[in-house]
Amino acid sequence: MTSLVTKCLFLIVMALIIRSLLLPNSISVHVFEYGEFKPGNNVRRKFLEVPQIVWGLNNQKIAFARACLTARMLNRSLLMPSLSASLFYKEIDQLQPISFDKVFNFERFNSLCDGFVSVSRYSDVGNRSNLIEVQKGSGRRWTLERDLDQLKEFSKRDYDAYETIRVVGKNPFLWHDHWPVSDYAKVFECLVLVDEILKEANEVVSKIREFGSEITHNSSQQTPYVAIHMRIEKDWMIHCRRLEQRSNVSNICSSKEEITTRVANIPTLKPPTTLYLAVANELLEDNSILNGWKEGMHPIDKKRLGLTDLYKKHPYLIQAAIDYEVCLRADVFVGNSYSTFSSLLVLERTQKTLKTNMSHPCGNNVRWPSYAYNIEGESNAPSLWITNLSDSTLQAISYGSSSVSC
Repeated sequence: MTSLVTKCLFLIVMALIIRSLLLPNSISVHVFEYGEFKPGNNVRRKFLEVPQIVWGLNNQKIAFARACLTARMLNRSLLMPSLSASLFYKEIDQLQPISFDKVFNFERFNSLCDGFVSVSRYSDVGNRSNLIEVQKGSGRRWTLERDLDQLKEFSKRDYDAYETIRVVGKNPFLWHDHWPVSDYAKVFECLVLVDEILKEANEVVSKIREFGSEITHNSSQQTPYVAIHMRIEKDWMIHCRRLEQRSNVSNICSSKEEITTRVANIPTLKPPTTLYLAVANELLEDNSILNGWKEGMHPIDKKRLGLTDLYKKHPYLIQAAIDYEVCLRADVFVGNSYSTFSSLLVLERTQKTLKTNMSHPCGNNVRWPSYAYNIEGESNAPSLWITNLSDSTLQAISYGSSSVSC
């Protein structure tokens, strides 16, 4: 009997070894399939807390959306995170946390995202001691699969007993991505700036259109404008050159001359045309950005509009939010496909275009066309650019891409 049991155990072990050799060790999972999200009392009772969100405006928006989608996966509400008012790698001594509801409308967010994700205030927590702190994995060995396994573990009964799960470790922007672009897009649509910031953006747009009315001698109707996200500042040029070397790609950086030449070749732009240059003037090595444009194109920036003081009274994050809104409303947008700022703008503009039931969103005659000046299109114009909303992850938007879908 002992011999028979030993033989059976040996055969079982051998079968398991052969199975592990013949079958793949792991299966890459990119998109998490949600269970039913249950808003209401259940969500208000259970929360997810994440570290302070840092870096640029749109890096922070991506990190926030990723935290929201993580909370949704766990059937929890995200506790309102702290954003960062300044870029810490430029202003270390000025890094200041800023509450989410000082930048984005809290009530509007929950109203627009009702039934999908939700954000809660710390005052909603009933028992602050009923909390478990967990460390987010990191490093090369912390794979996509291991990260997903950890998240699934958080949703089990042992963790469900805690009112709050507090995740410590990396900024959520650096967390593994398990969600499709379409899920992120739903969260971004719910992010509406607070009235104070919208008022400042309205003033900038009004000044741009007034300038347009003056050069066209037409004050009877709203004049269109082109917004150009000019990534030629010294910090960007250092970053993009290193990125080109590491990735062996040659179309990430663009000089001012390349931008002015390609914009001049956009076939739908007819003079006179107002060009709003969204750029960090204080980081420019060349102050001649208003020079060298094709005749009939009239470039303006914050300084020429007399709005320097309006921007300077705000920290970096608010300045970027104002410029983002100004570029979003532009009739035409031109940016860099490796810039997160440009990429998120094109995502929102793509959504706006698709809602108009355009059958060919890549045509020159769409309502809100966008272009990538670092990618050469027809006749040396910038390439038309839309977001691929069917992508399985946000990789191309988070880190840039030469693929602009058109």
